[in-house]
Amino acid sequence: MNLQNARILLTGACGGLGQELAVQLASAGAKLLLAGRDRARLAATIGMIGSGHSSLTADLTSPEGIAEATGAAQAFGVNVLINNAGIGGFGLYDEQDWPTVARILAINLETPMRLTQAMLPALKAQPQAAIVNMGSTFGSLPFAGFTAYSAAKAGLRGFSQALRRELADTQVAVIHIAPRAINTPLNSDAVNALNRALKNNCDSPEAVARQVVSALSNGGGEHHFGFPEKFFAWLNGVAPALIDRGLADKLAVIKQHASVRLPR
Repeated sequence: MNLQNARILLTGACGGLGQELAVQLASAGAKLLLAGRDRARLAATIGMIGSGHSSLTADLTSPEGIAEATGAAQAFGVNVLINNAGIGGFGLYDEQDWPTVARILAINLETPMRLTQAMLPALKAQPQAAIVNMGSTFGSLPFAGFTAYSAAKAGLRGFSQALRRELADTQVAVIHIAPRAINTPLNSDAVNALNRALKNNCDSPEAVARQVVSALSNGGGEHHFGFPEKFFAWLNGVAPALIDRGLADKLAVIKQHASVRLPR
């Protein structure tokens, strides 16, 4: 897609990746409708990217928020939806209460599905349109300590694949992005400690945003970023037992950082 012609609804625009996406997409010529919950941070981002853009403060986990965003997007003439809003979910599954699990599933999976469904009629009416779903390597490489999060991101990947095939006879492209760990303030101290302990690779928001902008510009359905994570995600698809054995060796370290009960 030519970003000079793009009018983008970007969710999760208050976060580190969201803000960097806004900056890079605006620099590429796109016009942005930024959605998030923090009015002040949205205003600050609008100030960074200049005129011609707009913002929307809404809770997209509610039907009212979905309706508000859909109406604003239609008024803005949106032809690209970027489902970027998301939260982490590090912790042992049997130690997470159900409201926490439900929130992880709602924000990372249910909300992008609901917003996409609401936006589809308007997107299908455009000469060219795109839906970008921000997933995770953990959607293809489910990881201990991230059970609910991995389930949500695996669901988002499946949703993206199925919807891409369902919309193959339309002008709406469906792009799924699966970055590895991103170094943002949204990471908890426990996640940062785990990444250090396991020597996990971690990319900057700037680097990930560049990859997203390139994927949207150049097309293609599915993009995994980072080596060796991309390889391990592929391996998990063809030989999951190998990944089972590899992660078993790391389980004690993961539990040490994930558990609220174990001594640290």
